[in-house]
Amino acid sequence: MKALVILVCLALAAPVALADQSHANVRVEVLAQTSNSWNGSALPSYPEGTPELRILRITIPAGVTLPMHKHPVINAGIMLEGNLTVISEAGDTMQLSAGDSIVELVDQWHYGRNDGESDAVVVVFYAGVAGQPISQAR
Repeated sequence: MKALVILVCLALAAPVALADQSHANVRVEVLAQTSNSWNGSALPSYPEGTPELRILRITIPAGVTLPMHKHPVINAGIMLEGNLTVISEAGDTMQLSAGDSIVELVDQWHYGRNDGESDAVVVVFYAGVAGQPISQAR
């Protein structure tokens, strides 16, 4: 948790720290800032325990549909390449393209589908607890 707090503090302080002219070419762009997942549901509180951050680069080949799954931890990502459709069990849908960010659903069943002609590549950051799984398949 302490590492996450430090990362958040650095991210919030970056625009202020870069205000002097010696860093005039550095740009900071907020890709996501929210307390809700992509379908509008509130994110849960962080769990107790030893914090563990994971950063995964996930490549989903063209034509592949992921199995229905859910995440017990807060996670967010950014699409680097391709396109991806994310569908919740309730029928909510989100379209992602390269450069888009996503704050994922927590403890809600969903799946992703790559209907494109090229790989979909997404980097996902998971904020969980050591020893806790980050995903559960149905």
